[in-house]
Amino acid sequence: MAAPKLNDFNERRKAAAEAKSALAAKFRAKPAPDDPIMIARRAEQQRLAEAREVRAAERRAAKEAELARLREQDEVRKAEEANRLAEIARREAEKAAEAIRMAAERKAIRDAKYAARKARGGKK
Repeated sequence: MAAPKLNDFNERRKAAAEAKSALAAKFRAKPAPDDPIMIARRAEQQRLAEAREVRAAERRAAKEAELARLREQDEVRKAEEANRLAEIARREAEKAAEAIRMAAERKAIRDAKYAARKARGGKK
């Protein structure tokens, strides 16, 4: 095995500085806008943005459809409730009319009895 080379302090410091600057240059280096890697990266970003927009539009459409469905259900429920209340009101009106008719019949019977009693001339 070869003996390790003995570097003095200045050589080691110089090597460390060169390595550090090479590493910094690697991170500082920007590819040119017309670099194929950059073109591919921009195309991928554009594709992802378009896909994101499509998904957002689908979510909005689904949300609007769900809201429309809920509104329709609410309208149906309100119409059913209105029909139920109208039926209840119709039944109540029929009961009231029947009660008035029965009261009128009772009054007519009572008046007929009174008239018959009066015609007989007595108080029975």
